[in-house]
Amino acid sequence: MAFRGTFDHNLDAKNRLTVPAKFRAPLSDGVVVAKGVEDCVAVWIPGDYEAFVASALDGLNPLSPEARNLQRYFSANALETELDAAGRIMVPPFLIEHAGLDREVVVTGAGPSMEVWNRDRWAKVNEALAAQVVDITAQLGQAG
Repeated sequence: MAFRGTFDHNLDAKNRLTVPAKFRAPLSDGVVVAKGVEDCVAVWIPGDYEAFVASALDGLNPLSPEARNLQRYFSANALETELDAAGRIMVPPFLIEHAGLDREVVVTGAGPSMEVWNRDRWAKVNEALAAQVVDITAQLGQAG
């Protein structure tokens, strides 16, 4: 499943996020909410999160400080949960703090995951990304 699109949403008074309807079916068997590498909350299908972590650690000596720190980061900062009957997920306080979330949020597709951003922060990140995409593709040897 590729998560695509951008949706304005709100956290309710209990810090629950209503997942966009088009994203609910793939998340019906479970959800991982995790600190994003940037200042956002990443929402994953559990198997895809495991594959992401394995890919990040692939080729690293498991006893190296880098591998242990990455494993620690990915394990300590992620929680498994599930959608409630209304298609909502609870966003724990430590993730709200990490992402600087308030009531108004943006849910963005990010390919294998979706991300939850503070609206103002997302506007700045998205604007900067749009300004950089030609340079990024050129550096990677892709047509812009």
